[in-house]
Amino acid sequence: MTIKEVAKLHRLGWDQVRRMDAAYMRELWAKRLPSKRLRAIGIDEVSIRKGHTYAIVVADLDQQRPIWMSRQPGRKEEDIDRFFAEMGLKRNQSLRLAVMDMWKPFRNSLGRHAPEAQIIFDKFHVIKHLSEALDSVRRQEYARVSAKDRRFIKGQRYTLLSHRANLDLDGRRSLDLLLKANKRLSKAYLLKESFGQIWDYRNPVWARKFFDN
Repeated sequence: MTIKEVAKLHRLGWDQVRRMDAAYMRELWAKRLPSKRLRAIGIDEVSIRKGHTYAIVVADLDQQRPIWMSRQPGRKEEDIDRFFAEMGLKRNQSLRLAVMDMWKPFRNSLGRHAPEAQIIFDKFHVIKHLSEALDSVRRQEYARVSAKDRRFIKGQRYTLLSHRANLDLDGRRSLDLLLKANKRLSKAYLLKESFGQIWDYRNPVWARKFFDN
């Protein structure tokens, strides 16, 4: 509602409502200031316009709130550099953890400004790369096999890339038939699905062994 409508609803003066609104905004603005000691941050981008136009958003993961957003669109190295410049040397040195996707400019900037911080790639983007690899095998197999065997692969992209638990009965039957008909796709599918076990490990040594295998 506009200030005029709120003032009328609550029988207050326009200027009274305006001052309360301004005070509330000042309180919100004060809360957005980052902690003097940052430990863990999350870096991501949000779409602000059509045509792959992005702005960078950084969150304090301990306080579970955003603390910075780029003023100009872009996700180049110099764009995320501005965040570290605004945080200052002490905050950058206190960073121990950064969660992000695999975008190289983010990694490069963090490495220069907060070299002590460890990087964690978020699970969504790791799974995305595995799905893209599986889909690449699907396309290769469709081009390689005979026309007779293509009928098992055609139209099964969604079935192959979905979690089995999310498929209905027909989808599970189609998936089983596809994996029986094509050994290469079956192997790629099992590799992708088995990789999910890595998030069950709590010991880094065993997690590394699983990853290397």
